Amino acid sequence: MTETTDYKTLYHAQRQTHEQLQQSHAALEHKVLDLQYQLQQLARFLNGFKSERFVPASTDESQKELGLVFDVAAAVHTQAAQEITYIKANRQTAINSPRQNDGQIPQHIRREITVLEPAEEVGGYEKDGEEITETLSWKPGEIFVNRIVRPRYRTKDQSGKERIIIAALPQRAIAKCQADPALLAQVVIDKFVDHKPLNRQLDCFKRSNIIIPYSTIADWVRLVATILQPFGPVLMQQMLRSDYWHADETGIAVLDKNIKRDTHKGFFWTYMTGDGRLIYYDYQPGRKGEYPIAILKYFKGHLQTDGYSVYDDLGIREITVFFCMAHARRKIYDALCNDKPRAEYALTEIKKLYAIDEQCRTEQLSEDEIKIKRQQEALPILESLGAWMKKEYEQLRPKSAIAKAFAYSIKRWDKLSLYATTAHLHIDNNPIERNMKSIAVGRKNYMFCGSHEAAKRAGLLYSLLVTCKLNDVNPYEWLKDILSRNLNEMPINQLKELLPHNRKQNQLTLNQGNNTA
Repeated sequence: MTETTDYKTLYHAQRQTHEQLQQSHAALEHKVLDLQYQLQQLARFLNGFKSERFVPASTDESQKELGLVFDVAAAVHTQAAQEITYIKANRQTAINSPRQNDGQIPQHIRREITVLEPAEEVGGYEKDGEEITETLSWKPGEIFVNRIVRPRYRTKDQSGKERIIIAALPQRAIAKCQADPALLAQVVIDKFVDHKPLNRQLDCFKRSNIIIPYSTIADWVRLVATILQPFGPVLMQQMLRSDYWHADETGIAVLDKNIKRDTHKGFFWTYMTGDGRLIYYDYQPGRKGEYPIAILKYFKGHLQTDGYSVYDDLGIREITVFFCMAHARRKIYDALCNDKPRAEYALTEIKKLYAIDEQCRTEQLSEDEIKIKRQQEALPILESLGAWMKKEYEQLRPKSAIAKAFAYSIKRWDKLSLYATTAHLHIDNNPIERNMKSIAVGRKNYMFCGSHEAAKRAGLLYSLLVTCKLNDVNPYEWLKDILSRNLNEMPINQLKELLPHNRKQNQLTLNQGNNTA
């Protein structure tokens, strides 16, 4: 009896030890996965941003790895592979299309002709053609003095009263400024489009033996932004005609006299129309919900964001907030090393959604056709994927990377899926994300704004100049033209005709009229 009892005691002790070892092993596995995830994030940070492009595994490999846990039908994977192959085939056709003027210098570029005669005497020879060699060349930008001479004439009228006749000065938006519109436009474009800080521009001037004080060139930028101030409300009025906006925000360091040895972190709250033609950067000193209210209280329609809770808490009933699929995908992509089978399955399903939209663009479907295709093909994928993530989340450790990624999407799934019920809404917020790079690259170069007012002026200049880019308008030519007008005498209702998108449309209308004539 004693021997049997000893065996039972030993058995229970060994079983308890075994269970403890299993728990310890599981905990170590989870720890390794967490450390792998942290290492991956650190490597991405050190190596710089990398593409989130995801290539799904082949059908057989995917089925073998996922097994029966996910119960994915092979036919679904085959269909997705065919759709993705179809899109790749179309892209390949576009890439391999013949290029016009390949290897030739465009004819519109000005030619400077240099004639090289032979060293020997050719006076009695007959010319037998010529050989022409063309190379692209360059001259550094030149700063020069534009001297305007206005002859003054003296005459007498019929009553014998003496009168002076002299030509009027060209119109300028900024009177009595030492710099004319061409130079002012170039300084502003260099800083806010080409991201060249003012101190680097001054170094370029020094190479031409031209010394300009920093305070002077800074005043030029301030004067340009001040004279363009009326365009801000006019641009916003044009944007409010759209019922679909993208929204995003990004930080900017700002000098504040009340903060010593540090800078204040302000934010550019950015709004962009769904058609991708108009954008507005509104500087505010913080990131709380009170700041976007000033603009969004006038907006009615769909507002697409990255999921930041502030937009949900605005309490404006006329606004329908929905979210960006790219942000949900990014979090799952980051969790690949934490749980590869689950992450790959989710990414494969999301890739199908993008493939559907890509096919709509490739085939140039109408809005009615897009809506039908999304409802028939995208909505079932969204419903299935949402239900699958909820089921899988119950089996995961809440603090694991994949669980956090799923939790982010599950909480927002209805608003992530909203786009598929329409034809005009985008699947993600990438259109505005791409145009946040202007701020990101700029602040990396000039580092901070000199004051809150300077940040507001920067927001206005970014709004107008990025709108030029969105409408394929040369920002330098547009700004030079605007600064060559007397804006103080121009009615407010005429300013909208000078906005970049209207200038482009007016130019197209004028060209069509000339062609018809």
